[in-house]
Amino acid sequence: MTEWLNWLLGLLTLAAGGGWFFDKKRHRQEVRGIKAENEKKDMDLAKMYVDEFKTNIADPLRREVRGLKKEVKNLNNAIGKIQECPHAGECPVYDELQKQQADDDRIEREGGEP
Repeated sequence: MTEWLNWLLGLLTLAAGGGWFFDKKRHRQEVRGIKAENEKKDMDLAKMYVDEFKTNIADPLRREVRGLKKEVKNLNNAIGKIQECPHAGECPVYDELQKQQADDDRIEREGGEP
């Protein structure tokens, strides 16, 4: 009877161990599935953040830079025509621009900031 009981306990232990092995395998598969699902959610969230950044920050900045480039171009064109003006010798705008340029040059030579 004892031998019979030892065999029965051995079989039960083996069955329990085998169940643990298969349960562990299933658990690993579930974990892999959850990880893959989380990675997909992270990618979707990152894409949403990029779209929001583009819509709320990058596109308005791009429009602003485009407008500033146009204004600088117009200003450069106007400054280029100062020499054609009959009042160029006494132009206060031209004098102020020359003062600012001299100050900028001095600061650059000194290695400081304006």
